[in-house]
Amino acid sequence: MDSRTKRRLSPAQLGEIARDALGRALTSSEELTDGFANAAWRLGLDDGRQVVLKLGPPPDLRMLTYERHLLRTEAMVYHLAKPAGVPMPDLLHASFDDSALGGDYLILSALDGAAWSATSLGPAEESAIRFELGRHLARLHAIPGTGVFGYPYAGLTGRTWRDAFLVMMGAMLDDAVHYNTRLPATIVEIAGLVHRNAHVLDEVVTPALVHFDVWPGNVFLDGDRRVQAIIDFERAFWGDPLADFITPTLFGELREDDPLLTGYRSEGGRADLGEGAWTRLALYRVYLYLIMLVEDGPRQYPEESYARIRDLSTRSLASCLDTLRAGLRQHGPHARV
Repeated sequence: MDSRTKRRLSPAQLGEIARDALGRALTSSEELTDGFANAAWRLGLDDGRQVVLKLGPPPDLRMLTYERHLLRTEAMVYHLAKPAGVPMPDLLHASFDDSALGGDYLILSALDGAAWSATSLGPAEESAIRFELGRHLARLHAIPGTGVFGYPYAGLTGRTWRDAFLVMMGAMLDDAVHYNTRLPATIVEIAGLVHRNAHVLDEVVTPALVHFDVWPGNVFLDGDRRVQAIIDFERAFWGDPLADFITPTLFGELREDDPLLTGYRSEGGRADLGEGAWTRLALYRVYLYLIMLVEDGPRQYPEESYARIRDLSTRSLASCLDTLRAGLRQHGPHARV
């Protein structure tokens, strides 16, 4: 799925980046088309290495509010998560506000594995990968934060998780208004349901580093069908670890018998699925499905490839809003004045 956020570079520009950033000559280049926001190329260098160049969207293009400085967020995660044992590529070079390119870019070591989403697996293999992924998420979530929740590079933060999440949600709904996104409920109704259920967010008192985009396309497997690397951390934020169980169960529900949870707990991760946790999961699903609908505004996906995702996201968002309504009918509103 292509989008207008993707930037184009000539072979001469790619060669200049390889020379200036890594001191090597370029021997080959191939554009990678799987990503949705950043442009990316696989580059061959004259020392035999293969690397990946990720280039941020045009700096003058308005993106979603949380997407400000996407690659700076990703670079932060590489610096923090690699030493913690999270499998990921090596960050070889990071450049911010590059004058020649007019934006940010990263250079990463290339992977020789295949995306989980592109690999045919049997049920036992799927379960083993989910268990292993759960262990890696527990390591990611154990990374200590600075006490601030939210997206620091986008300026969407709070001293409590409730405050940060409401700021994040408010920014997303503002973006929905700006791009005139068609939603299954009014902005006022969605904001009201989120605020009246937001008391459950106070159960989260310590910020954890959350990937929030751990779908099978962002998990690479090696030849032995083991997790080789987790990629694409630009959507990461400091928040509730439970939010990282949303994308591995996209358009579905988290089950207590999911090997993802078993692996997570085996590595020391805490995932207590009490009543408040299920409401938190519904809130995070609302946020994710809003992202998936609103991001079509700046990206303008081709209709033929986006129609199915739009339909699934709309129906899933409506279902999550119904879950929040049902919780209010059962327990009553808890809006904070």
